[in-house]
Amino acid sequence: MSDTVCCPKCQSEFTYNQDDKMVCSQCFYEWTPGETAEEDKIFDAHGHELQNGDSVVVIKDLPVKGAPKPVKSGTKVKNIRLRPGSDHNIDCKIEGFGSMALKSEFVKKS
Repeated sequence: MSDTVCCPKCQSEFTYNQDDKMVCSQCFYEWTPGETAEEDKIFDAHGHELQNGDSVVVIKDLPVKGAPKPVKSGTKVKNIRLRPGSDHNIDCKIEGFGSMALKSEFVKKS
């Protein structure tokens, strides 16, 4: 099973063929192998495409629910993880705040 195809939505390796499509047994996402989905690409505030592991900079003070202070503009966030199809499509850890999700429209690639 060396030619395992991972799900483009949840990155699960538990996928199978059904007719001419691939199906994920974890999230039930269906796709045609080899197609590049434009909607799965995530762009920053300036239109640069983001990738898993990139570093980004916050471009606007972002209030955090339950925190006494916002995430300040200019805060650098390293090693992001992308979540296509989600409203808050970047998972990251910010020092002093912990794990959180950000919207790509409030960051720029560094």
